[in-house]
Amino acid sequence: MKIWIDCRMYSPNFTWIGRYVFELVSYLMNNDTENEYVLFFNEPHYTNFEIPNERWKKVLVNARHYSYREQTVFLYKLYKEKLDLMHFTHFNAPILYFRPSVVTIHDLTLSFYPGKKMTKPHHRLAYNWTIKNITKNAKKIIAVSHHTKKDIVEILDIPENKIQVVYEWLNREDFFIASTEEIEKMKLNFDIKNDYLFYVWVLREHKNLLRLIKAYKSLLDEWVKNLDLIIAWKEDVYLEIRNTIIKEKLQKNIKLLGFVSEEDLNILYSGAKAVVYPSLYEWFWLPVLEAMAHWIPLACSNLSCLPEIAWENWAVFFNPLSEESIKKWIKEVIDNEELRKKLIDNWFKRVDEFRWEKMWKEILDLYNNTK
Repeated sequence: MKIWIDCRMYSPNFTWIGRYVFELVSYLMNNDTENEYVLFFNEPHYTNFEIPNERWKKVLVNARHYSYREQTVFLYKLYKEKLDLMHFTHFNAPILYFRPSVVTIHDLTLSFYPGKKMTKPHHRLAYNWTIKNITKNAKKIIAVSHHTKKDIVEILDIPENKIQVVYEWLNREDFFIASTEEIEKMKLNFDIKNDYLFYVWVLREHKNLLRLIKAYKSLLDEWVKNLDLIIAWKEDVYLEIRNTIIKEKLQKNIKLLGFVSEEDLNILYSGAKAVVYPSLYEWFWLPVLEAMAHWIPLACSNLSCLPEIAWENWAVFFNPLSEESIKKWIKEVIDNEELRKKLIDNWFKRVDEFRWEKMWKEILDLYNNTK
């Protein structure tokens, strides 16, 4: 087969979808010796990507998502090539493309929480039109969790038999458990003076960080004083987080680190007293596995896909709509040594079930069986 893959988000550092595309392409290059592949790139990844052999080809498209070029230049280049199957690795695709395709739907977050980037009517129209069109036209849909599959069926009215769940995965080899010396050095670099709770990802409405901050303040007031909250990733345009920290006079206790390196991320996980995820909506949520890979106790929301990925006995779950519930279970996972030991012992078994090798094999099988 001649298979095209949309690599416009390709990059281990371009949000999680970028890592998904990066790992998929890497494994196909190393393991598929039969099919031919053509990859669509934007710069700078077009220039930086090295073709491994004659069965691989790259094409420069330079078409941003939701752009005019996506619907024109990208569409033209798709039709220009003779291909058997196109894999759109995100729902953004030319609406006039009708040849055989599969699409990965990572989530329907924007259907529930459009945020501040999707408030204008034409943005909402473009989103709804694009995602409904690609899921209707695709031969197969890859959902990254059963929760996402459920949303696709209910929100987009897609038949269940058209959707295949393929979990995203984790390279445990990419993570290490830092030494005490490395942790102490990192804490000094980031001016972290106490034990800390750790959260990593973007700061958006559905991540529910405002409730976490308020629950955390209640913990400080009622229980423990020497416990910080460390938040790593990018702030986006959601300034309410910083404003709430200032309003609650928590500048000394909560640190917004911004984007951190892979090495620092490993050390931050390793040094955490607990990892906390209060999200109202997620699709797969790799940081759950990252916490497990570092043997760090996990307290997370009981909504969306989080119980599906973490499972009972692998995490403690709280009601993310209740500050009291968040506070109670954070305290429990920090204070209860027997519970912490049980979670850590179980997580090592659970995280080992998630491997990129399994993902690419399932996707390759889907390619070969989609006509």
